[in-house]
Amino acid sequence: TDPRAREEVAAAWGVAALPHRHGRDTGQIVEAAANGELRALVVAGVEVADLPDPARAREALHEVGFLVSLEQRPSEVTAHADVVLPVAAVAEKAGTFLNWEGRARMFEAALKPEQMTRRVAPTDARVLQMVADAMDVHLGLPDLHAARGELDRLGNWDGPHASGPLESGAQLPRPAAGEAVLAGHRMLLDQGRLQEGDDALAGTRHAAHARVSAATAAEVGVKHGDVLAVTGPAGPVELPLQVVEMPDRVVWLPLNSAGGGVASDTGAVPGDLVKIGPALAAAPEVQS
Repeated sequence: TDPRAREEVAAAWGVAALPHRHGRDTGQIVEAAANGELRALVVAGVEVADLPDPARAREALHEVGFLVSLEQRPSEVTAHADVVLPVAAVAEKAGTFLNWEGRARMFEAALKPEQMTRRVAPTDARVLQMVADAMDVHLGLPDLHAARGELDRLGNWDGPHASGPLESGAQLPRPAAGEAVLAGHRMLLDQGRLQEGDDALAGTRHAAHARVSAATAAEVGVKHGDVLAVTGPAGPVELPLQVVEMPDRVVWLPLNSAGGGVASDTGAVPGDLVKIGPALAAAPEVQS
């Protein structure tokens, strides 16, 4: 991190100094909670199935000593939480989005308190302020306007920006016959928690299908409409197949449209090698 930037922010915040080390990323936070290095977590709006390693994340939620959840609906996180604090939905609060150019775009609440038929839940910022107050750490950011004022007071950075990644690119996977590189993304309408309870909206979801090229399908002995098994370290996902125009030895899956999600069910994420082939037929029932 830049020493001058740390000094300027420390001066604006009225503290002696800021830490010079980088903070933990998501994977490092999960690992530290799972191994006992972190004894408490605040988790806001996270679906476990979206994390890079859902199995390890579940271990972290189980092992961490104290868990606070900021949520709108029951979830895997709230099931483990010691404290669940409800927060307002996007339409009920003001905030800021970053657009594709990285520019901040502010917005106001679409639904005002006088339009609501229930008491409005506090915003995430307000809840974090309350948690900090309970810990005797006084942020001085009681509302969004105070937070925006704090950012404005810091001003724009006119020094050098971070350099490009220092790591070299990883070697591209080379799938053999019966293998494929996993590709995929989440569909706009899938098994996301915010769609729970809205059967009409859920009814408009696209059916979940696997996709491979014609050459890949022929290589593993499947055809359009067959059930394809995609198997990773944790197990298989089985979905009806669509043969489409796409690169050979690549399999595309919707990441959270069936089962527990691709990462949870297979233990693989996009870019990993997986095995593909026709799904095994279920064993017939034997009647006595």
